[in-house]
Amino acid sequence: MGGFEEIWNKVVRGEKMSILLGVLYLLVFPGFLFLITYALFCEYVDRKLYARLQNRVGPPFFQPFADIIKLLSKEDLVPKKADLKMVSAIPLFAFASVVTAFLYIPIWFNQSIFSFQGDLIVVLYLLSIPTLAIFLAGWHSTNLFSQVGAMRAITQLFAYEVPFFLALLCPAIIANSWSIIDIVSFQSSHFWLILILPLGFLVAVITLVGKLERIPFDIPEAETEIVAGPLVEYTGRRLALFRLAIDIEMVVGAALISALFLGGFDTFIPIADIHPLGQFIIGFVSFLLKTLFIVFLLATIKALFARVRIDQMVTFCFKWLAPTSIIQLLLITGVKYMGWF
Repeated sequence: MGGFEEIWNKVVRGEKMSILLGVLYLLVFPGFLFLITYALFCEYVDRKLYARLQNRVGPPFFQPFADIIKLLSKEDLVPKKADLKMVSAIPLFAFASVVTAFLYIPIWFNQSIFSFQGDLIVVLYLLSIPTLAIFLAGWHSTNLFSQVGAMRAITQLFAYEVPFFLALLCPAIIANSWSIIDIVSFQSSHFWLILILPLGFLVAVITLVGKLERIPFDIPEAETEIVAGPLVEYTGRRLALFRLAIDIEMVVGAALISALFLGGFDTFIPIADIHPLGQFIIGFVSFLLKTLFIVFLLATIKALFARVRIDQMVTFCFKWLAPTSIIQLLLITGVKYMGWF
């Protein structure tokens, strides 16, 4: 009887420990709490770099955190003609989609919380939801300015999504896998894919600017034209959720691009004989540096260019970015056909 009780206690404790670790991963690190903190920190880095590139001082490090706290403490106002249920639910969908997408991104040593064959497609799908949510938010606000911004947001979606998907398709073809972990592992045993896919990396970064609706593709917001775009009627907690969703989308987009083009930190660092804790630290620091590098590129683009018109943005995407992605895709297909990879 004692032997049975001992085995039972081990099983129960093992299950409890597994559950506790799962909760820790999802809520603390590398899940919810870490993601929000790092997203707000990246917003600070972005705003600080943007200011310094314009010879301004920029905000203090706590400014993004203070802004979110202020919004969370403000009253939520909804127009009388707006659909209260839709206006309340849409920010939650946008926020939940980007948080879920982050769970499939490797954070350290080619590992993520969840991974399966085809998770790259799931992440691309989840990253499309915030734009659709912004469109629905603007349309259901029943405000003329928000509806104009919503139409601009959905128009941009059809422009940048095609080159964005094509650019991120190339690493999957090289690695013969739709799994982000497999693509990162391929780079660990070979080389960073940016070395042979520079056009794909460039297109991915530019289209990420459009996905985040940043300058020069901030046409849906355009304060000087349509006040604040689709979110003009949003206040308080609902606006805070949208702000957090956009910041998290920037982190997830930067992490995805860095994983597909700059992954495999152990390509240049021999870590086989390093303690697992050391491997974790190296991998995590590598993740931070690579994502901050993408944020730096986004801030630089934001500082260098002025806003373009919606027709100019659509023309640029279909005339230049989409053909560039197709050319990169054809080159990689030819290389794979020749058996070089």
